[in-house]
Amino acid sequence: MLVLNGPNLNLLGVREPEIYGRDTLADVEALCVKTAHGYGRAVDFRQSNHEGVLIDWIQEAREAHVGIVINPAGYSHTSVALHDALAALDGKPVVEVHISNIHKREAYRHHSYVSSVADGVIAGCGVQGYAFAIARVCALLN
Repeated sequence: MLVLNGPNLNLLGVREPEIYGRDTLADVEALCVKTAHGYGRAVDFRQSNHEGVLIDWIQEAREAHVGIVINPAGYSHTSVALHDALAALDGKPVVEVHISNIHKREAYRHHSYVSSVADGVIAGCGVQGYAFAIARVCALLN
């Protein structure tokens, strides 16, 4: 399964730790690998600050992955292009994850273009939300 991380998530652990916590992206990757392994699945874990790269990876997932967990980060609120790429996955499960509760934050963060094409949305559970998202993708696959 593909686990995608959007812009600035490479700064986890140092950027606004009062919002996002002290876990690093490497810590999140380790959690994802361990969680997926428990379900007999493998993880392809990636991060990019570039919208087009994320879209290329989503399109690649049509053939190469069973489903996607995506933290689109700031692109959640701006990217119709991510929405369209995810909508073209032909029924593969997609779960959107946010470390913080986007609904308790600034008003512009309350809307996500990704949510309308996701099979589930997990927000406000810290990095543990990634484990929940992987579990949900696995449940949808079964």
